[in-house]
Amino acid sequence: MPPAPVNGLSVDVEDWFQVGAFEHVIDRADWDRLDLRVERNCDVILRMFADAGVKGTFFTLGWVAQRCPSMMRRIAGEGHEIASHGWDHARVFTFDRDGFAHDLIRARDVLQDITGCAVIGYRAPSFSIDARTPWAHEVLAEQGYRYSSSVAPIHHDHYGWREAPRFAFRPVAGADLVEIPVTTAELAGRRMAAGGGGFFRLLPYAVSRWAIGQVNRAGHPALTYFHPWEIDPGQPRVADAPLRSRLRHYTRLDAMAGKLKRLLSDFPWGRMDRLAAIEAERLA
Repeated sequence: MPPAPVNGLSVDVEDWFQVGAFEHVIDRADWDRLDLRVERNCDVILRMFADAGVKGTFFTLGWVAQRCPSMMRRIAGEGHEIASHGWDHARVFTFDRDGFAHDLIRARDVLQDITGCAVIGYRAPSFSIDARTPWAHEVLAEQGYRYSSSVAPIHHDHYGWREAPRFAFRPVAGADLVEIPVTTAELAGRRMAAGGGGFFRLLPYAVSRWAIGQVNRAGHPALTYFHPWEIDPGQPRVADAPLRSRLRHYTRLDAMAGKLKRLLSDFPWGRMDRLAAIEAERLA
């Protein structure tokens, strides 16, 4: 039996007040007055990764990196990949082509200046590269990115591009760019999200273990992602957010760290740039 694929381990580095669920109740102009908790949460994640002996990729907002430079240098210094999550979590479909390019440049310049690391990977906020942004991958290729992990090939009320391939593909003919979609599983002819985030936090751990195992048994690497705020049950509550948003955001925060530790021990994990290199060779 061939060895299990090495799966992609990733963290979307944004704070509790920067999530899409709260974008209509928390103004960006107020961000600097709110409790910045991302650094203490990343400290916990780094210890967790060190204990498990794994390396991952930290898709980081430029806004966060600018305010937490020592955190960024520590992440890079411990052998993890620094990648871009855009500047301030604006979704890709809110830009035109030039605006998206500016956002990419602004975020990458800050990440590279702080860490001294080349940034070759990108993840769109809320997996917001979809059918509305046919030009987005072209811009990423023009900007020299080697891989993106920005597509969710599912139907979802918050995001999704159901028609996209489930596994890694080249979105721009003649370019080196590889897109690595968020992991999905198949159940009774239906496709379900299985890559992490709220699905991992809210559903029983056995569901995620089964889904990742299904993908690996088919010979494909999976990827998982989560956010620093998801291991922080003590974060402030946004009382005026819609009930659905509050339920999605706050439910089972206290269970997340324990589930992550199990996940890290049950499967092999690595950085997204390593996964992208393997997928690029397979697609050659």
